Amino acid sequence: MPPAALTTSNRYIHPGTAVTYWIDTISTLASPTRVEINAGTDLTGEVADAPGWAVSANRVPAPDLKRKFTSRIAGRIDPEDSQFMFYADKATTDIRSLLSRGDQGFILIAHGGDTAGLLCDIYPVEVVAISKPLNVGGDPAQITVDFAITSEPAEDVALPA
Repeated sequence: MPPAALTTSNRYIHPGTAVTYWIDTISTLASPTRVEINAGTDLTGEVADAPGWAVSANRVPAPDLKRKFTSRIAGRIDPEDSQFMFYADKATTDIRSLLSRGDQGFILIAHGGDTAGLLCDIYPVEVVAISKPLNVGGDPAQITVDFAITSEPAEDVALPA
C-alpha cells in the first residue's frame, strides 16, 4: 500500500492576501495578543516589494576517520538580508513618518491574511538604513527600508482572535 498523499493545497498569490505589519511591542514572540497586533501599523498597501524575510540553515561537514563519506549536520541559522520597498509620497508623508534608522520592533507577515488561527511569522528587527534611490525611468518613486533581523524569528505562529 503506498503512503498517504499530502493534502492538496488551496493555492493563492500574495497580492490581495498577505499582510505585513510593523509592531512596536510584543511581550511573548510566540504568542502575540490581538491588542499588540492591533496597536501596530498595517504596511501592506504601501509595500512595492519585500525581498528577504526568510531564514536558512548552514550545513556543516562532519567527517570521521572510519568512512570516506562526509556527512553533514545542521549548522547555524542565518536570516536573509531583508527589506521593504515602499512607495514614496511627494509631500514626504510616507514610511518616513513611521520608521527611522535605529528603530526596533517587529515585522509580522501573515502570508494567508490576518485571520484567527492562520499562521504568521514574526521577525524582531532593527531599521538599519532608509534610502531614497533616484529612478530616472517611469516607475513610481520608492523608499527602501533595510532591516537587521536581531534574533530568531517566531515562525508559524497562530494568529489570535
